Amino acid sequence: MRKDIHPENYRLVAFKDMSNEEVFITKSTANTKETLEVDGVEYPLIKLEISRTSHPFYTGKSKLIDTAGRIDKFKNKYAKFKK
Repeated sequence: MRKDIHPENYRLVAFKDMSNEEVFITKSTANTKETLEVDGVEYPLIKLEISRTSHPFYTGKSKLIDTAGRIDKFKNKYAKFKK
């Protein structure tokens, strides 16, 4: 194995699923300027559109999540090719 190729600055980070407001804490090296207080401790915050708590594969429920209007954008973009 090669030495000195992995980052050394792992720290606890809060990841927040924006579709269901679920928060979980894990180690990461991801950079962020936002923070979130969890149980009286302030953590750097990474926002996710989908995670294991909202993904249909893990939940067993099929649900449509359209956080940025992506479906409408797609339909508008390709409407001109429709006959």
